[in-house]
Amino acid sequence: MKLICGLGNPGREYTQDRHNVGFRVVDELCRRARLSLQQEKFEGRIAFGQVGGERVLLLAPQTFMNHSGYCLAPAARFYKVEPADVLVIHDELDLPFGRLQLKLGGGSGGHNGLHSILEVWGEDGFARLRIGIGKPLGPNPKERVVGHVLSPFSGEEQQALPELLSRAAEAAECWVREGLAAAMNRYNRR
Repeated sequence: MKLICGLGNPGREYTQDRHNVGFRVVDELCRRARLSLQQEKFEGRIAFGQVGGERVLLLAPQTFMNHSGYCLAPAARFYKVEPADVLVIHDELDLPFGRLQLKLGGGSGGHNGLHSILEVWGEDGFARLRIGIGKPLGPNPKERVVGHVLSPFSGEEQQALPELLSRAAEAAECWVREGLAAAMNRYNRR
């Protein structure tokens, strides 16, 4: 079984935020597989289904971003899913909007959701699907990071978002069917 976890913050006020793009990709995967994240377990919303002939657990932690590990770690342990069979989908400031990048391991890169997973689960050998949201513009961009990730996409970005979410879902499906190397070769291009 594979586990795909999309990161985000629960609550209507965060639904459109850049930080919730991981949730939105999991929603797209559910739509494609005709699944629903209605079951609640491990402080998250879960769904089981088939992707590319493989049994998959889709997970959306409801612990808030900074505590994502308290959802993912118990789910992975309970279902005995090895790190190599886990894909975490999250927003990435260091990539321009619209760029996708899959990778294996590599620390948190300053992402609090990844930091929580690494700290609570104690595993690093899982795949990540990083979705570029770009950095905030203007003076002192480091000070503006929180406002940037917790704000909605711009009008132009909103128009491009459906295609981005679709490509990200395709990348996750490719990871399930063909493995990380194939997904990286196909989706890590500009």
